[in-house]
Amino acid sequence: MSEFFEYQNLTWPEIVGLPRDTPLVIPLGGGYDLSRLAEALGNPKRISLLPAIPFGWQSSGLPVPVQILSAFLGNLLESLREDGFTRVYALIPQGLGLNLGSQCVAQPVAGRLTPPPVLPGDDQREKVLLFPIGHTEQHAFHLPMNTDTLIIEAIARGAAESIPARAFALPAMPYGVSMHRTAFGGTLNAGGRAFEDFWLAILDTLTMRAFTRFYLLSGHGGNCSYLTNVVKYAGEQHLGTFIATAWLYLTSPQGLEILQAHRQSGIGGMGHACELETSLIMHLRPDLVHMERAVDETEFISTPSYYMDWVEGGALVANPPWEDDTRTGAYGAGSLGSAEKGRIWLQAAIIEKAAHVDEIHEQYSRRIARRRELTALKP
Repeated sequence: MSEFFEYQNLTWPEIVGLPRDTPLVIPLGGGYDLSRLAEALGNPKRISLLPAIPFGWQSSGLPVPVQILSAFLGNLLESLREDGFTRVYALIPQGLGLNLGSQCVAQPVAGRLTPPPVLPGDDQREKVLLFPIGHTEQHAFHLPMNTDTLIIEAIARGAAESIPARAFALPAMPYGVSMHRTAFGGTLNAGGRAFEDFWLAILDTLTMRAFTRFYLLSGHGGNCSYLTNVVKYAGEQHLGTFIATAWLYLTSPQGLEILQAHRQSGIGGMGHACELETSLIMHLRPDLVHMERAVDETEFISTPSYYMDWVEGGALVANPPWEDDTRTGAYGAGSLGSAEKGRIWLQAAIIEKAAHVDEIHEQYSRRIARRRELTALKP
Protein backbone atom coordinates (compact mmCIF):
# COMPACT_ATOMS: atom_id res chain seq x y z
CA MET A 1 0.00 0.00 0.00
CA SER A 2 1.39 3.39 -1.00
CA GLU A 3 2.10 5.98 1.69
CA PHE A 4 0.86 9.48 0.88
CA PHE A 5 2.63 12.46 2.42
CA GLU A 6 2.10 16.22 2.13
CA TYR A 7 4.82 18.08 0.28
CA GLN A 8 3.90 21.49 1.70
CA ASN A 9 4.51 20.45 5.30
CA LEU A 10 8.14 19.55 4.64
CA THR A 11 11.10 21.88 5.00
CA TRP A 12 13.46 22.67 2.17
CA PRO A 13 16.22 20.21 3.26
CA GLU A 14 13.62 17.44 3.41
CA ILE A 15 12.51 18.26 -0.15
CA VAL A 16 16.11 18.24 -1.34
CA GLY A 17 16.53 14.81 0.23
CA LEU A 18 13.57 13.19 -1.54
CA PRO A 19 14.46 10.49 -4.08
CA ARG A 20 13.97 12.05 -7.48
CA ASP A 21 11.75 9.18 -8.63
CA THR A 22 9.20 9.94 -5.89
CA PRO A 23 5.84 10.63 -7.61
CA LEU A 24 4.74 14.24 -7.02
CA VAL A 25 1.08 15.04 -7.70
CA ILE A 26 -0.65 18.43 -7.96
CA PRO A 27 -4.45 17.92 -7.69
CA LEU A 28 -7.13 20.12 -9.14
CA GLY A 29 -9.49 20.24 -6.17
CA GLY A 30 -10.21 17.26 -3.94
CA GLY A 31 -12.45 14.25 -3.60
CA TYR A 32 -10.31 11.71 -5.45
CA ASP A 33 -9.91 8.03 -4.53
CA LEU A 34 -6.28 7.89 -3.43
CA SER A 35 -6.06 4.11 -3.70
CA ARG A 36 -7.09 4.43 -7.33
CA LEU A 37 -4.45 7.11 -7.83
CA ALA A 38 -1.79 4.85 -6.32
CA GLU A 39 -2.83 2.05 -8.65
CA ALA A 40 -2.60 4.35 -11.68
CA LEU A 41 0.96 5.26 -10.62
CA GLY A 42 1.99 1.61 -10.18
CA ASN A 43 1.59 1.46 -6.38
CA PRO A 44 4.93 3.04 -5.49
CA LYS A 45 6.13 2.98 -1.89
CA ARG A 46 5.55 6.71 -1.34
CA ILE A 47 3.56 9.43 -3.16
CA SER A 48 3.68 13.12 -2.34
CA LEU A 49 0.54 15.19 -2.70
CA LEU A 50 1.19 18.87 -3.29
CA PRO A 51 -1.37 21.56 -2.35
CA ALA A 52 -4.53 21.41 -4.43
CA ILE A 53 -5.37 24.19 -6.85
CA PRO A 54 -8.79 25.33 -5.53
CA PHE A 55 -10.45 26.67 -8.71
CA GLY A 56 -9.88 27.45 -12.36
CA TRP A 57 -11.62 24.63 -14.25
CA GLN A 58 -15.25 24.41 -15.31
CA SER A 59 -16.63 22.18 -12.55
CA SER A 60 -14.83 24.22 -9.85
CA GLY A 61 -17.43 26.97 -10.18
CA LEU A 62 -14.81 29.59 -11.02
CA PRO A 63 -13.34 28.68 -14.43
CA VAL A 64 -10.71 30.24 -16.65
CA PRO A 65 -9.99 29.33 -20.29
CA VAL A 66 -8.39 25.92 -20.66
CA GLN A 67 -5.22 27.24 -22.29
CA ILE A 68 -4.64 29.62 -19.37
CA LEU A 69 -5.05 26.91 -16.74
CA SER A 70 -2.84 24.57 -18.79
CA ALA A 71 -0.03 27.15 -18.92
CA PHE A 72 -0.28 27.87 -15.18
CA LEU A 73 -0.28 24.20 -14.21
CA GLY A 74 2.29 23.23 -16.82
CA ASN A 75 4.80 25.74 -15.43
CA LEU A 76 4.36 24.33 -11.92
CA LEU A 77 5.03 20.79 -13.17
CA GLU A 78 8.02 21.94 -15.20
CA SER A 79 9.62 23.63 -12.18
CA LEU A 80 9.63 20.28 -10.37
CA ARG A 81 11.11 18.51 -13.39
CA GLU A 82 13.85 21.15 -13.57
CA ASP A 83 14.80 20.09 -10.04
CA GLY A 84 15.29 16.52 -11.21
CA PHE A 85 11.98 14.94 -10.20
CA THR A 86 11.12 12.40 -12.88
CA ARG A 87 7.54 11.46 -11.96
CA VAL A 88 5.48 14.65 -11.85
CA TYR A 89 1.73 14.67 -12.50
CA ALA A 90 -1.44 16.71 -12.36
CA LEU A 91 -4.46 14.92 -10.91
CA ILE A 92 -7.50 16.22 -12.77
CA PRO A 93 -11.23 15.43 -12.95
CA GLN A 94 -12.12 12.90 -15.60
CA GLY A 95 -13.23 14.48 -18.85
CA LEU A 96 -11.18 17.64 -18.43
CA GLY A 97 -8.81 18.24 -21.34
CA LEU A 98 -5.76 20.33 -20.39
CA ASN A 99 -3.37 19.67 -23.29
CA LEU A 100 -0.73 18.35 -20.90
CA GLY A 101 -0.63 14.79 -22.25
CA SER A 102 0.96 12.13 -20.07
CA GLN A 103 1.55 14.61 -17.27
CA CYS A 104 -2.14 14.29 -16.33
CA VAL A 105 -3.81 11.52 -14.37
CA ALA A 106 -7.56 11.86 -14.97
CA GLN A 107 -9.90 10.29 -12.42
CA PRO A 108 -13.51 10.69 -11.33
CA VAL A 109 -14.16 12.69 -8.21
CA ALA A 110 -15.21 9.80 -6.01
CA GLY A 111 -15.97 11.34 -2.65
CA ARG A 112 -15.38 14.19 -0.27
CA LEU A 113 -11.86 13.59 0.94
CA THR A 114 -11.48 17.34 1.36
CA PRO A 115 -14.16 20.03 1.75
CA PRO A 116 -15.31 21.50 -1.56
CA PRO A 117 -14.04 25.02 -2.20
CA VAL A 118 -16.31 27.78 -1.00
CA LEU A 119 -16.94 30.12 -3.92
CA PRO A 120 -18.96 33.32 -3.94
CA GLY A 121 -22.66 33.12 -4.71
CA ASP A 122 -24.54 35.92 -6.35
CA ASP A 123 -25.68 37.09 -2.92
CA GLN A 124 -22.05 38.14 -2.22
CA ARG A 125 -21.96 40.77 -4.99
CA GLU A 126 -21.99 43.74 -2.61
CA LYS A 127 -18.97 42.46 -0.70
CA VAL A 128 -15.26 42.83 -1.35
CA LEU A 129 -13.92 39.48 -2.55
CA LEU A 130 -10.64 38.62 -0.84
CA PHE A 131 -8.20 36.40 -2.73
CA PRO A 132 -5.42 35.10 -0.46
CA ILE A 133 -2.50 34.14 -2.71
CA GLY A 134 0.41 32.32 -1.13
CA HIS A 135 3.09 30.05 -2.55
CA THR A 136 4.88 26.75 -2.09
CA GLU A 137 8.57 27.53 -1.78
CA GLN A 138 11.61 27.04 0.41
CA HIS A 139 11.57 28.76 3.78
CA ALA A 140 15.08 27.92 4.93
CA PHE A 141 15.85 25.00 7.20
CA HIS A 142 13.16 25.48 9.83
CA LEU A 143 9.82 26.50 8.23
CA PRO A 144 7.47 24.53 5.96
CA MET A 145 7.11 25.04 2.22
CA ASN A 146 3.57 26.43 2.65
CA THR A 147 4.55 29.23 5.04
CA ASP A 148 3.28 32.00 2.77
CA THR A 149 -0.03 30.25 2.12
CA LEU A 150 -0.72 29.50 5.78
CA ILE A 151 -0.10 33.10 6.76
CA ILE A 152 -2.10 34.90 4.07
CA GLU A 153 -4.97 32.41 4.37
CA ALA A 154 -5.25 33.13 8.10
CA ILE A 155 -5.12 36.89 7.51
CA ALA A 156 -7.79 36.84 4.78
CA ARG A 157 -10.06 34.49 6.72
CA GLY A 158 -9.67 36.57 9.87
CA ALA A 159 -10.48 39.79 8.03
CA ALA A 160 -13.60 38.30 6.40
CA GLU A 161 -14.78 36.85 9.69
CA SER A 162 -14.34 40.21 11.43
CA ILE A 163 -16.57 42.03 8.90
CA PRO A 164 -18.76 39.30 7.35
CA ALA A 165 -21.26 41.76 5.90
CA ARG A 166 -18.53 43.54 3.94
CA ALA A 167 -16.01 40.87 2.85
CA PHE A 168 -15.90 37.33 1.52
CA ALA A 169 -12.68 35.28 1.50
CA LEU A 170 -12.08 32.69 -1.20
CA PRO A 171 -9.91 29.60 -0.72
CA ALA A 172 -6.18 30.32 -0.70
CA MET A 173 -4.21 29.82 -3.90
CA PRO A 174 -1.04 27.96 -2.88
CA TYR A 175 1.07 28.80 -5.94
CA GLY A 176 2.76 31.96 -7.17
CA VAL A 177 5.97 33.19 -8.77
CA SER A 178 9.53 32.51 -7.56
CA MET A 179 12.26 33.77 -9.84
CA HIS A 180 14.97 32.66 -7.38
CA ARG A 181 13.94 29.01 -7.41
CA THR A 182 16.86 27.47 -9.34
CA ALA A 183 19.21 27.91 -6.36
CA PHE A 184 16.76 26.35 -3.91
CA GLY A 185 15.38 23.09 -5.31
CA GLY A 186 11.77 22.18 -4.64
CA THR A 187 10.47 25.73 -4.90
CA LEU A 188 7.68 25.97 -7.46
CA ASN A 189 7.09 28.67 -10.06
CA ALA A 190 3.88 29.37 -11.99
CA GLY A 191 5.71 31.83 -14.25
CA GLY A 192 5.03 35.56 -14.30
CA ARG A 193 3.04 35.77 -17.52
CA ALA A 194 0.95 32.65 -16.77
CA PHE A 195 0.31 33.91 -13.24
CA GLU A 196 -0.92 37.26 -14.54
CA ASP A 197 -3.08 35.63 -17.20
CA PHE A 198 -4.66 33.31 -14.64
CA TRP A 199 -5.68 36.11 -12.28
CA LEU A 200 -6.88 38.35 -15.08
CA ALA A 201 -9.10 35.50 -16.25
CA ILE A 202 -10.44 34.96 -12.72
CA LEU A 203 -11.37 38.64 -12.53
CA ASP A 204 -12.93 38.47 -16.01
CA THR A 205 -15.12 35.57 -14.88
CA LEU A 206 -16.29 37.35 -11.74
CA THR A 207 -16.92 40.73 -13.36
CA MET A 208 -19.10 38.96 -15.92
CA ARG A 209 -21.11 37.74 -12.92
CA ALA A 210 -21.48 41.38 -11.78
CA PHE A 211 -18.96 41.33 -8.91
CA THR A 212 -17.32 44.72 -8.58
CA ARG A 213 -14.88 44.86 -5.65
CA PHE A 214 -11.74 42.74 -5.33
CA TYR A 215 -8.69 42.63 -3.07
CA LEU A 216 -5.76 40.44 -4.15
CA LEU A 217 -3.78 39.67 -0.97
CA SER A 218 -0.30 38.23 -1.34
CA GLY A 219 1.61 36.34 1.31
CA HIS A 220 4.64 36.01 -0.98
CA GLY A 221 6.81 38.91 -2.08
CA GLY A 222 7.51 37.38 -5.49
CA ASN A 223 3.83 37.71 -6.41
CA CYS A 224 3.50 41.40 -5.70
CA SER A 225 4.85 43.04 -8.85
CA TYR A 226 2.79 40.68 -11.02
CA LEU A 227 -0.36 41.40 -9.00
CA THR A 228 0.27 45.10 -9.52
CA ASN A 229 0.24 44.43 -13.26
CA VAL A 230 -3.00 42.44 -12.89
CA VAL A 231 -4.64 45.30 -11.02
CA LYS A 232 -3.56 47.80 -13.68
CA TYR A 233 -4.71 45.68 -16.63
CA ALA A 234 -7.99 44.66 -15.00
CA GLY A 235 -8.76 48.19 -13.85
CA GLU A 236 -8.53 49.39 -17.45
CA GLN A 237 -10.71 46.56 -18.73
CA HIS A 238 -13.43 46.69 -16.06
CA LEU A 239 -14.25 50.34 -15.45
CA GLY A 240 -17.18 49.63 -13.14
CA THR A 241 -15.01 47.91 -10.56
CA PHE A 242 -12.46 48.70 -7.88
CA ILE A 243 -9.61 46.17 -7.86
CA ALA A 244 -6.70 46.52 -5.42
CA THR A 245 -3.63 44.81 -4.08
CA ALA A 246 -0.93 45.71 -1.52
CA TRP A 247 2.64 44.87 -0.64
CA LEU A 248 2.24 41.83 1.64
CA TYR A 249 0.88 42.72 5.12
CA LEU A 250 1.78 44.86 8.12
CA THR A 251 2.94 47.55 5.71
CA SER A 252 0.38 50.27 6.49
CA PRO A 253 1.47 53.00 8.93
CA GLN A 254 -0.53 51.33 11.71
CA GLY A 255 0.75 47.87 10.83
CA LEU A 256 4.36 49.02 10.69
CA GLU A 257 3.98 50.70 14.07
CA ILE A 258 2.89 47.42 15.70
CA LEU A 259 5.57 45.51 13.81
CA GLN A 260 8.28 47.84 15.06
CA ALA A 261 6.92 47.89 18.62
CA HIS A 262 7.54 44.16 19.06
CA ARG A 263 10.41 43.27 16.73
CA GLN A 264 13.80 42.49 18.24
CA SER A 265 15.85 42.34 15.07
CA GLY A 266 17.41 45.29 13.34
CA ILE A 267 17.29 46.13 9.63
CA GLY A 268 17.74 42.88 7.72
CA GLY A 269 16.04 40.79 10.39
CA MET A 270 12.72 40.57 8.54
CA GLY A 271 12.55 39.36 4.98
CA HIS A 272 12.01 35.63 4.46
CA ALA A 273 11.90 32.78 6.99
CA CYS A 274 12.61 35.64 9.36
CA GLU A 275 11.54 36.91 12.78
CA LEU A 276 8.10 37.82 11.44
CA GLU A 277 7.26 34.72 9.37
CA THR A 278 8.71 32.39 12.00
CA SER A 279 6.59 34.04 14.70
CA LEU A 280 3.40 33.76 12.62
CA ILE A 281 3.93 30.05 11.88
CA MET A 282 4.84 29.39 15.52
CA HIS A 283 1.41 30.83 16.38
CA LEU A 284 -0.54 29.18 13.54
CA ARG A 285 1.18 25.79 13.16
CA PRO A 286 3.82 25.22 15.84
CA ASP A 287 3.95 21.56 14.84
CA LEU A 288 5.56 22.54 11.53
CA VAL A 289 8.35 24.72 12.98
CA HIS A 290 11.83 23.29 13.65
CA MET A 291 13.48 26.03 15.68
CA GLU A 292 16.54 23.89 16.36
CA ARG A 293 17.38 24.23 12.64
CA ALA A 294 16.92 28.02 12.38
CA VAL A 295 19.91 29.89 10.98
CA ASP A 296 19.97 33.69 11.09
CA GLU A 297 21.25 35.40 7.96
CA THR A 298 21.27 39.20 8.03
CA GLU A 299 24.58 40.14 6.39
CA PHE A 300 23.28 41.05 2.95
CA ILE A 301 24.96 43.15 0.29
CA SER A 302 23.38 46.45 1.31
CA THR A 303 23.88 49.96 -0.04
CA PRO A 304 21.99 53.17 0.78
CA SER A 305 19.51 52.72 -2.07
CA TYR A 306 19.12 48.93 -1.91
CA TYR A 307 18.77 46.74 1.17
CA MET A 308 16.56 43.91 2.40
CA ASP A 309 13.95 44.14 5.11
CA TRP A 310 10.20 43.52 5.35
CA VAL A 311 9.48 46.73 3.49
CA GLU A 312 12.33 46.74 1.00
CA GLY A 313 14.33 49.88 1.44
CA GLY A 314 15.88 52.39 -0.90
CA ALA A 315 15.09 53.85 -4.29
CA LEU A 316 16.47 50.96 -6.35
CA VAL A 317 14.31 48.04 -7.48
CA ALA A 318 16.39 44.97 -8.36
CA ASN A 319 16.33 41.17 -8.39
CA PRO A 320 19.88 39.94 -7.70
CA PRO A 321 20.54 36.21 -7.18
CA TRP A 322 19.51 35.13 -3.72
CA GLU A 323 22.56 32.93 -3.36
CA ASP A 324 24.70 36.08 -3.24
CA ASP A 325 23.21 36.80 0.18
CA THR A 326 22.00 33.56 1.74
CA ARG A 327 23.29 30.00 2.08
CA THR A 328 20.20 28.61 3.79
CA GLY A 329 17.46 30.50 1.94
CA ALA A 330 16.77 32.71 4.97
CA TYR A 331 16.67 36.48 4.87
CA GLY A 332 16.47 37.51 8.50
CA ALA A 333 16.60 36.42 12.12
CA GLY A 334 14.27 33.45 12.45
CA SER A 335 15.73 32.52 15.84
CA LEU A 336 13.98 35.56 17.32
CA GLY A 337 10.53 34.27 16.45
CA SER A 338 7.93 33.60 19.14
CA ALA A 339 4.32 32.43 19.15
CA GLU A 340 3.25 35.45 21.21
CA LYS A 341 4.67 37.91 18.70
CA GLY A 342 2.98 35.86 15.99
CA ARG A 343 -0.37 36.23 17.75
CA ILE A 344 0.04 39.99 18.07
CA TRP A 345 1.19 40.46 14.49
CA LEU A 346 -1.53 38.24 13.03
CA GLN A 347 -4.23 40.23 14.76
CA ALA A 348 -2.67 43.48 13.58
CA ALA A 349 -2.54 42.17 9.99
CA ILE A 350 -6.22 41.17 10.18
CA ILE A 351 -7.15 44.66 11.38
CA GLU A 352 -5.06 46.21 8.61
CA LYS A 353 -6.76 44.17 5.88
CA ALA A 354 -10.24 44.81 7.29
CA ALA A 355 -9.47 48.54 7.16
CA HIS A 356 -8.39 48.12 3.53
CA VAL A 357 -11.75 46.46 2.80
CA ASP A 358 -13.52 49.52 4.18
CA GLU A 359 -11.40 51.76 1.95
CA ILE A 360 -12.17 49.64 -1.12
CA HIS A 361 -15.88 50.00 -0.40
CA GLU A 362 -15.47 53.75 0.05
CA GLN A 363 -13.45 54.13 -3.13
CA TYR A 364 -16.00 52.13 -5.12
CA SER A 365 -19.08 53.94 -3.80
CA ARG A 366 -17.61 57.44 -4.11
CA ARG A 367 -16.40 56.79 -7.65
CA ILE A 368 -19.76 55.40 -8.74
CA ALA A 369 -21.46 58.46 -7.24
CA ARG A 370 -19.08 60.82 -9.02
CA ARG A 371 -19.63 59.12 -12.38
CA ARG A 372 -23.39 59.40 -11.96
CA GLU A 373 -23.03 63.04 -11.03
CA LEU A 374 -20.88 63.77 -14.07
CA THR A 375 -23.27 61.88 -16.33
CA ALA A 376 -26.17 63.93 -15.02
CA LEU A 377 -24.31 67.16 -15.83
CA LYS A 378 -23.75 66.24 -19.46
CA PRO A 379 -26.06 68.08 -21.90
